[in-house]
Amino acid sequence: MATASPAADGGRGRPWEGGLVSWPPAPPLTLPWTWMGPSWGQHPGEIIEFPILKLNGRTMEIESTFHMYVQPVIHPQLTPFCTELTGIIQAMVDGQPSLQQVLERVDEWMAKEGLLDPNVKSIFVTCGDWDLKIMLPGQCQYLGLPVADYFKQWINLKKAYSFAMGCWPKNGLLDMNKGLSLQHIGRPHSGIGQSFHMSPWQPDDCKNIANIMKTLAYRGFIFKQTSKPF
Repeated sequence: MATASPAADGGRGRPWEGGLVSWPPAPPLTLPWTWMGPSWGQHPGEIIEFPILKLNGRTMEIESTFHMYVQPVIHPQLTPFCTELTGIIQAMVDGQPSLQQVLERVDEWMAKEGLLDPNVKSIFVTCGDWDLKIMLPGQCQYLGLPVADYFKQWINLKKAYSFAMGCWPKNGLLDMNKGLSLQHIGRPHSGIGQSFHMSPWQPDDCKNIANIMKTLAYRGFIFKQTSKPF
């Protein structure tokens, strides 16, 4: 998701990426997103993009995609800083659904994909803890929205990578791709970047997260929850 979020990193407006995954015997999910701020240090932060990739837990291939832009309501005007960093322009968010509406559609999509079945094991995968520990619950609290239970547990991909590779990826996806000899796809800090060639959407941070997960899984790494129970 891209958001209008101040950074956890000293308030410098840094974006964060994340995702969702499930594994055998259930098909896993990855839900990468980017959190971003329309202004430098504005409070509160607002989500402006919400993409999800569903991965097959056995093949680690993408099976389904959810993508929506979100209309910010507290700070409706994006700043040049936000647009430069994410590639998201004002026209992409103007007239889009609110966060409440998008979360309702996420729930519908997850139900359609079988991810709300109690027999299906799934968990979010995030590039850091900020997305689901601070950003999403914080904005939901500010807006008076409930947080679905499936957002309350996750795997921090940075921690998974550090367990597998023995070093911490200080620069997030860029360091993980470099450490695994993977080519970085697309534009950093874009959840799912718009493309006018081949397919309507070209996953950027989402696809990078999926590739890192796939590579670690093929090397024998077993993903486990890293968040503490709420």
